Amino acid sequence: MKKNYLILSLFMLLTTSLGAQTNKEITEREQFWLGYFNQMRFSKHWGLWTDLHFRTNNFMSEVSLLFYRVGMSYYLKDNLRVMAGYSYVHHFPSDGGGVPYPEHRPWQQIWWNQKYNGYTTLQWLRLEQRYNRIVQDGKLTSEYRFNHRLRYNFALNVPLTAKELKPKTLSFVLQDEIFINMGKEIKYNYFDQNRFFVGLGYQIDTHLSCQIGYMNVFQQRASGNQFYDTHTLRFFVFHNLDLRKKEEAK
Repeated sequence: MKKNYLILSLFMLLTTSLGAQTNKEITEREQFWLGYFNQMRFSKHWGLWTDLHFRTNNFMSEVSLLFYRVGMSYYLKDNLRVMAGYSYVHHFPSDGGGVPYPEHRPWQQIWWNQKYNGYTTLQWLRLEQRYNRIVQDGKLTSEYRFNHRLRYNFALNVPLTAKELKPKTLSFVLQDEIFINMGKEIKYNYFDQNRFFVGLGYQIDTHLSCQIGYMNVFQQRASGNQFYDTHTLRFFVFHNLDLRKKEEAK
């Protein structure tokens, strides 16, 4: 019951914050996101998480972002793990006329998935510490803008051509992720963004799968009354490797 009250309170806080904004300025954009995710498991408890991202504006006409994330995974169970690591992000200005700037982003995460009769779910809760390099008068300074960000992701995967996810299976994928900003430098955009994805997945073999589909990214900017409504074509590849000996994997 307490959990339900917490979720309801959070929802009311976000909707009140958004509803209180007047003179909203919404900018629509089109982007293309390409991502590669790799999870390696070395032993009963330890593994490595890596993902790479390439994003463009106006679908594929200009680079928007380059991204690298790496971290160590500790397996509490086969379907439950905690992680911690570091991300490097290189941002390119959306107008094409500004100065690219780096972001350093340590992160911590709890990740779990569950299998049911006819579908699977995947959830994660991630905390990030964001150090964005400050640009002033068209030049990079030595100072950084800092804030925390909390992310919650829920994904549903429903097989379409088989009773379960197995090699050569097509599936329907539904996913939503919400982002919350925290920190003393956050004034008007505690709600950061929401990413809603709908698409198709294909299980190529036991280790490799991919997803393609449409994602809407609705993001509140630092001013509070300015928003991005981004229509995105997203293509992700997932590569899971179990390097344990057969005896360990049992």
